[in-house]
Amino acid sequence: MEKKRRSKLFWVFLIIFLAAAAFAVYYYTSQQKKEEVYDKLKENNKKTEEPVVKEEPKQEPEQEQEVEAEPEPVDIPIDFAELRKMNPEIYAWIRIPGTEVDYPIVQRPEDDAYYLDHTIEGEAGLPGSIYTESLNKQDFTDKNTVIYGHNMKDNTMFGSLKDYKDSAYMDEHSEVYIYTPEHIFTYKIFGAVTYDSRHIMVAFDFNQDEQYQAYLDSLSQVRNMASYINTDIPVTTADRIITMSTCNGNNDQRFLVEAVLIDEK
Repeated sequence: MEKKRRSKLFWVFLIIFLAAAAFAVYYYTSQQKKEEVYDKLKENNKKTEEPVVKEEPKQEPEQEQEVEAEPEPVDIPIDFAELRKMNPEIYAWIRIPGTEVDYPIVQRPEDDAYYLDHTIEGEAGLPGSIYTESLNKQDFTDKNTVIYGHNMKDNTMFGSLKDYKDSAYMDEHSEVYIYTPEHIFTYKIFGAVTYDSRHIMVAFDFNQDEQYQAYLDSLSQVRNMASYINTDIPVTTADRIITMSTCNGNNDQRFLVEAVLIDEK
C-alpha cells in the first residue's frame, strides 16, 4: 500500500514538474518573441552619431536690419511614418546613448494603463511599452513629462535606469534624446531618486510654480543610498523636465531618473 502511495505521489509531482517546465519554456519563448519587435525597431532606427549641442556665438548687432534666414529643416533620424503603420499611437522616440534605452514612446488617451502590459504591437504581457499618460501632452511642452517603463531584469526597457544610482555612471551617460516627427529635444540628467509611489502628475500641479518647486525640493530631500542629485546642474521652475519612472521592487516606491531640457531643434 505504501509503495503504491509513493508511486502515485511520484507521478503527481512529475506531472506538476513537467507542467511547470512547459509553462516556463512557453513564457520564455513568448517573452523573447515580444522583445524581438523592439530589437528590430532599434536596428532599423540605428544612428551612429547623436546631435551635438552647440552654443551659438553671440553676434554684434548690425546697423542695417538683415532679413532672417529661413530655419533649416530638422533632420529627424526616426522613420515615424513607418512606425505609425505598425501603431498610430507611437508619437515619439527616446534614446540614451550607451544604454539599453532606445525605444518608441506611445500614449493611449482613452486607457492610460493599456501600455503597462501591452507591447506596441498590442501583445498582452511583459515587457509592455515605454509610454506616457494623457495627463501629458505629446509635444513635450509640459513642465514635467512623466515617462513610464518596466524595470526588466535583463536591463531592457527601463531596467538599465538603476545604473544611475552611481554618480559616475550618470556623468558618463548624462544626455537623453527625444525625437518627435518635428523636433529633437536634448535633456541633461540631473538626478536619480528612489521615490515614493504617489502619482506625480496628480500630486503636483506643475503649472503652479510653487508646486513645481515643491516637487524639485522633494527630490533633493530624499535621503537614501539609492539616490543622487547633481547639484552642479541648476534646475528651476522656468525649466522643462522629463521624469523617467520605473518600479523598484517595492510597491511603495518608484525609481525616478530626472532630466532637464537643454536644447530643442
